[in-house]
Amino acid sequence: MSESTPSPSPRVAAVLLAGGQGTRADLGLPKQLAMLGGKPVLQWSLDALATHPAVSGGVIVANGDVVAAAGDLPDGWVSADPGAERQQSVGNALAALTDWEDEALVLVHDAARPGVATEVIDRLLAALRTAEAAIPTLPVPDTLVEQAQDEAGDVVDRSVLARVQTPQAFRLGILRRAHAEAVEAAATDDAQLVRRLGVPVAAVVGDARLYKLTYAEDMAILAALLGIGTMRTAVGMGYDVHRLVTDKPLWIGGIEIAHSHGLEGHSDADVALHALTDAILGALGDGDIGDHFPPSDAQWRGAASHRFLSFAGERVAARGGRIDHADLTIVAEAPKIGPHRAAIRARIAEILAIPLERVSVKATTTERLGFTGRREGIAAQAVATLKLPEN
Repeated sequence: MSESTPSPSPRVAAVLLAGGQGTRADLGLPKQLAMLGGKPVLQWSLDALATHPAVSGGVIVANGDVVAAAGDLPDGWVSADPGAERQQSVGNALAALTDWEDEALVLVHDAARPGVATEVIDRLLAALRTAEAAIPTLPVPDTLVEQAQDEAGDVVDRSVLARVQTPQAFRLGILRRAHAEAVEAAATDDAQLVRRLGVPVAAVVGDARLYKLTYAEDMAILAALLGIGTMRTAVGMGYDVHRLVTDKPLWIGGIEIAHSHGLEGHSDADVALHALTDAILGALGDGDIGDHFPPSDAQWRGAASHRFLSFAGERVAARGGRIDHADLTIVAEAPKIGPHRAAIRARIAEILAIPLERVSVKATTTERLGFTGRREGIAAQAVATLKLPEN
């Protein structure tokens, strides 16, 4: 009597959701493009899903610039446009899987969770041998209370609660049906839609490394969870000079100071912010202000220099770093900087979105020596100290 031939394993597709803007993270760019351990957050999930031996194709749901940043998609992968809400984005991905049979399996994952481990995918796919849907969960370690405004209420029994993560796994036919029948219903994840069909959802053990990137400070947490490495200190120096001329406003340190002369330059010639911008870019090893905002480009004529400093701060955040300290020295015979020092310090802290105590502003003269002593111009020197992740 011959043995029966085992049925082939169903194909596995992956859906990677990367269409959000990540405004709460305030990183200056979509959070899925922020650098984590030398590569974009998005790339961590794409690499993990595309290289899993069971996954034979997938859909990345993202805007064109995000897809372009991901480079050439892996074999078997296509892209789809994101929707206004997560549910619509998944629906667009399902529409892109027209050549996949209902018996196939699908993993739906949020790119904001870069710590995808092979073991979690294996557990999810194993659960689908007997279930129609499966999600990874972790226990709730903290005491939970009901809260109304600023008042804590009764304790909630955490023993019956769990934290839900992604990727979530489904039989493709079930997920298609759940979305087709949920046209008027919203849900924060796909498992909710499947449960509304009366289909049980299995739970498998999740992974702490599947931590979700929501706020800027989460980058450091993810770096530690993923074992990317320690933070290193980087120091940069900036120096700038501008000539004093008549009939121009005087901008120093992001504020306008009443004076008989202003600084001449292609932008607003804010010598202090230019020096500090160069210091930050220098610590990043990212060129200088002229590389990013060339004076030959007419769009920067008369531009407010806070845009340049804000850009430099965003470059730090995009690398998963932080600004530990900014030290600025303004060299001017006139006007006197002392009366404006506090306002300049506060403005720099505001532009860089860092605490006031991380900003130092000082002023000095050259005792009437040199071009500053002759009141021909103003100079500024800055030092920026950053913490950047080791790649």
